[in-house]
Amino acid sequence: MLNELNDQQEADLDAVFKALADKTRRRIVSRLLKGEASVSELAGPHDMSLAAISRHLKILTDAGLLDRIRDGKTIRCRLNVKPMREISAWAEYHTRFWEQKLASLDQFFEEEEGR
Repeated sequence: MLNELNDQQEADLDAVFKALADKTRRRIVSRLLKGEASVSELAGPHDMSLAAISRHLKILTDAGLLDRIRDGKTIRCRLNVKPMREISAWAEYHTRFWEQKLASLDQFFEEEEGR
């Protein structure tokens, strides 16, 4: 159940949220939605060094959001959507939870008004 995550699941979610908390990494993820890209292709739109981009890619890789594939001397990056699905499921669970609580509260107030 999503409200009873074990320690590893909590740590995995934390890593994904932390990785996505940075604008540059979100932009990299958005670019990878279009397909694989080399490190230099991912670095192109950003005004930073390859070393800085590599640090961002490592954070995304450590969070499970990115797979790196060596193609000769080139490293290609591919988005791994599994962690995004897990975040989506977590958010959906909490959305349903709060929608139910708010619906119950609305019903309570309607019943109180009717008395």
